[in-house]
Amino acid sequence: MPNKPYVIAFANQKGGVGKTTSAVNIASIVAEEGYKVLMLDCDPQGNTTSGFGINKKKLTRTMYDVLIEEIRPDEAIISTKFKNLSIVPATINLAGSEFDLIGEEKREKRISNFVKKLGDDFDYVMIDCPPSLGMLTVNALTSADGVIIPMQCEYYALEGLSQLMISIKKVKERYNPDLRITGILVTMHNGRLNLSSQVLAEIKRYYADKLFPTVIPRNVTLSEAPGFGEPINYHDRYSKGCLAYRTVAKELIRRTIG
Repeated sequence: MPNKPYVIAFANQKGGVGKTTSAVNIASIVAEEGYKVLMLDCDPQGNTTSGFGINKKKLTRTMYDVLIEEIRPDEAIISTKFKNLSIVPATINLAGSEFDLIGEEKREKRISNFVKKLGDDFDYVMIDCPPSLGMLTVNALTSADGVIIPMQCEYYALEGLSQLMISIKKVKERYNPDLRITGILVTMHNGRLNLSSQVLAEIKRYYADKLFPTVIPRNVTLSEAPGFGEPINYHDRYSKGCLAYRTVAKELIRRTIG
């Protein structure tokens, strides 16, 4: 095990592609496998925070304070009720951080600086990025060892993937030469639709070496779980959605720290 956490950003500038669902469930399953996981909620919507059953109204320190005030990990991190899983939560005030960081020196390294202070307390740091390519996502990518790109099987998603690849390349060139694509994860797949099959074939054509072999199916329990404030492996561990995410989580471990 390395003496620093492996940092993974979940990124896609297109909304509604299963990014937060993937971040929450993969983090929880990796933690259940015995690894210590810290989730950073970098989306002002705070859906990852809610997905772990955390009441945002009771929070005093959030990801905003990490970025703007550069508070210490022990001030920012809270434990969840789930095994081996902690979080730096987010609320809507994080939306103001993009403006507040304007003009700040090395503003793209705020998350990197935070991660460096963690030492060996965690095996993984997983970051849920907002559906944009602004400073929050740049911060996450600058700190990351790898990026997971969740994407839906539709043609607009293919266009967005090309744009995201360009952005990742720019971050790699300017800020983080070690950044790599850990994997592209196909979500909300419906094998009965010709469109899903066609788009999946296109992804395989251009990105076969980066694609996770397991696709995440459309599954009602994946949609229900956030309403209970639970990851899928606690809400319905034998559902098709959970079984798919479990396979992806194990593949992620194999691809990263083994």
